[in-house]
Amino acid sequence: MKYTPKDITAIVFLKDGMLVKGFRDHTPMGDLEATIRSFHDNGLDKIILFDLSDNDVEHEKNLHTIKQVTGISEIPVYVGGNINYHEDVKKVLYAGCKKVILNALKPKTRELARDGAQRFGKDRLALSIFNVDVFFKQKDDVEHHISELIVLNEKLAGTMSNVTDIPYTILMENMTPEKICKTLKSDENIQGISCLSFVEEPEKVIELKKYLKSQGVCADHLTSSMDWSSFKLNSDGLIPVIVQDYKTNEVLMLAYMNEEAYHTTLAVGKMTYYSRSRQELWIKGLTSGHFQYVKSLTIDCDNDTILAKVSQVGAACHTGSRSCFFTDLVQEDSMDRNLFEVLERQYNVIKDRKEHPKKGSYTNYLFEKGIDKILKKIGEESTEIVIASKNSEREDVKYEIADFLYYLMVLMAEKGISMEEVLEELVLR
Repeated sequence: MKYTPKDITAIVFLKDGMLVKGFRDHTPMGDLEATIRSFHDNGLDKIILFDLSDNDVEHEKNLHTIKQVTGISEIPVYVGGNINYHEDVKKVLYAGCKKVILNALKPKTRELARDGAQRFGKDRLALSIFNVDVFFKQKDDVEHHISELIVLNEKLAGTMSNVTDIPYTILMENMTPEKICKTLKSDENIQGISCLSFVEEPEKVIELKKYLKSQGVCADHLTSSMDWSSFKLNSDGLIPVIVQDYKTNEVLMLAYMNEEAYHTTLAVGKMTYYSRSRQELWIKGLTSGHFQYVKSLTIDCDNDTILAKVSQVGAACHTGSRSCFFTDLVQEDSMDRNLFEVLERQYNVIKDRKEHPKKGSYTNYLFEKGIDKILKKIGEESTEIVIASKNSEREDVKYEIADFLYYLMVLMAEKGISMEEVLEELVLR
């Protein structure tokens, strides 16, 4: 039997805006950022959050925490729990979560699944179940509207394929690697597994993945479309890797991988290299904290160079520079054509004017006059776009759009909304 890669998942709970240890154990888990970082730094593949709020005020507080989690996390975040209305589904997805988990026990689940799939797609919806009979009764109504099951009863492991073909993640009590391996092999529809011990001891996940691999169960964080044997290596048995920031395409560094480094990168989702000077493996950021989380790996036409696009934490260069390429050798004057960088640079100038006012600056004049003046200018410029668009002069439309973007960025700076936040929101749409 061929086994698809299995996810190792962290399941945590939200109470009063904090991560807590369990459904009934509301002991806070400590620093939010440190907890989330520990999950993906140790090879966990996704995070499931259950919102335990019992009123609207607490629900909104938990939504705020969910946004913090998605802002920190480099791995997918699922959210379930207090999902009762269409607005809840929308808020969770707009908070940056990959999937919303509906509850099979709630009477509105059928309606939420149908309408949610129509609006956002079934790939954004999962369903949590504890009792297979409950699922079986509503199977025909929800099966075509969800993409994954979250099974909260370990006794159902290995049995769900008798009921449905939907892949599922199963929650289990603390178990040995041997029992976890046996469970994962019991049903090809098992997509992933979570044990409560993963939350308190995430450092054990990497060793678990190594054990599973030795037993023929692939639990790599990433799956490669090519085997290492297909790569053309240099005389040292290495392949060079060019590393780029996945958001800006800035080239960050050049390093090398051997086979072990490549497979470690796939297993944990963090760039891992082979040091030619020290002649040893090194996970980038292990000592500095400046990890590189993999977003994509691409091989060139000759199969002899890898292009890695990463989410870079901190500096890529040992000098403390963001990129290793900061010394100009030749520079010809030219206009920067990277749209995002141009907009971000313009926004940063506007933001700097707000934080450090400059006498005679028109931007500071707008900030001094306040929000009503800024909104008035946005209204005027949007009208100018409409008028220009009714005429036949294409250049006029272009000019008015550029003006509008300026005033829009002034509004963003006034409200404290960054270019990055808007970009992330566009990606979510």
